[in-house]
Amino acid sequence: VQLVESGGGLVQPGGSLRLSCAASGFTFSTYVMSWYRQAPGKERERVARITIPGGNINYADSVKGRFTISRDNAKITVYLQMSSLKPEDTAVYYCNARTVRGLSQYEYWGQGTQVTVSS
Repeated sequence: VQLVESGGGLVQPGGSLRLSCAASGFTFSTYVMSWYRQAPGKERERVARITIPGGNINYADSVKGRFTISRDNAKITVYLQMSSLKPEDTAVYYCNARTVRGLSQYEYWGQGTQVTVSS
């Protein structure tokens, strides 16, 4: 199982980035996909979540109206389009896959990609 994030980097305030998370080794279309982030000294927080097959989408209040999550089941990839970025969006962003089958939960994490918003 692999989740590989890409697309992070340094961007000025007000700028945009698109993160990608390429999945392999599991049945992507049956998993709820989420993006989390963790800033230095802070707990990891979920910023966006998209269900199967994308009918329900949830965002953290701090990113509503600025971030958009989407998934492409054919490309087995989930995206996070980030716009109007702020310095407080600086964090390591992680891709997460989760599903429940019966009494068992299956969950996978990517290695993270750094996003830095600074002038």
